[in-house]
Amino acid sequence: MSQGPRSGLAAVSSALLAMSRHLEVRDVLKTIVASARELLDAQYAALGVPDDHGGFAQFVVDGVSDEQWKAIGPLPRQHGILAAMLQEARAERLADVRKDPRFEGWPSAHPDMSDFLGLPIRDGDEVIGALFLANKNCPQEYGRCGFTADDEELLAILAQHAAIALTNARLYERSRELTIAEERSRLAHELHDAVSQKLFSLRLTAQAATALVDRDPARAKGELHQVAALAAEAADELRAAVVELRPAALDEDGLVATLRTQIQVLDRAHSARVTFAGRGVKALPAAQEEALLRVAQEALHNALRHSGADHVDVTLDRRGAGAVLRVTDDGSGFDPRAVRRAGRHLGLVSMRDRASGVGGTLTVESAPGKGTTIEMEVPGG
Repeated sequence: MSQGPRSGLAAVSSALLAMSRHLEVRDVLKTIVASARELLDAQYAALGVPDDHGGFAQFVVDGVSDEQWKAIGPLPRQHGILAAMLQEARAERLADVRKDPRFEGWPSAHPDMSDFLGLPIRDGDEVIGALFLANKNCPQEYGRCGFTADDEELLAILAQHAAIALTNARLYERSRELTIAEERSRLAHELHDAVSQKLFSLRLTAQAATALVDRDPARAKGELHQVAALAAEAADELRAAVVELRPAALDEDGLVATLRTQIQVLDRAHSARVTFAGRGVKALPAAQEEALLRVAQEALHNALRHSGADHVDVTLDRRGAGAVLRVTDDGSGFDPRAVRRAGRHLGLVSMRDRASGVGGTLTVESAPGKGTTIEMEVPGG
């Protein structure tokens, strides 16, 4: 390797720390690829996670622009060198991949590649990915060069740690899926209980109104007003639950668009005016985006269901590499200390847990009669 021992070890350490910093599978894959390309000074790097049908479930590249990637076309199949790496689970170091008898060509928009270094990523006996590099960058005075045995050894170390990081990320995502499933089940039970109670009260009130129509029309009229109010409350329960249970379209639409859509639904569903503004926010790590969305939902639920607010404003602004979310209402407010002493939390504990779980912070400003502002800040990637 061209670097000295100290700088080489520092580079390896930085790469391993970067891989361990993320919990989402997609973020881990991108970090592995970027770290490998930088560490071995290659022009191109890629990592493929195989599916069960001869293709790749995920394929991440580094060194190729978005425009190039779109022009290349569909994800590659498992054939040629890629298939050999996945099936035989061994390293492949080639001076010119185009001259290998297994080489089957590539799409017309694909960048030209020559020297090649590839390694399977293994979790025990299972091959969970294929990591490969192409076109070693060489000092101009050396002309052409290729990947060395030292490079292969370094990539093997990186691949071992990549397997750990990728396995941990998969476990985290599976744990999160289970948590979401439990939360959806809890919400379903809450919905059933809340709506059942409202409908039961509505039925009794309607029966009372029926009995009073002939002998006390004035009281019957009051009972019918109560029927209308209970029906409206039941409708609010249903609308709020639909928003909570609907899967967030974070992967497809991003945080800003997802928040805007959900807030538009809430604005139509409630008498309070609910607004949203997103300014300059870039894509954040997936875990941070989900935490921000869930905190916004919890804060909106409190504001719309408990505060009696006429206006609720939600903003999401860029702050450094991260973002800050604010949910502000002009409702009745509360004393956060009194809430804690009374053993009531209004979801504050879960919101703080979500914030701290992604390295963020949560602050609550409120006082009786002064409304409430909930602010959450996350650090970004």
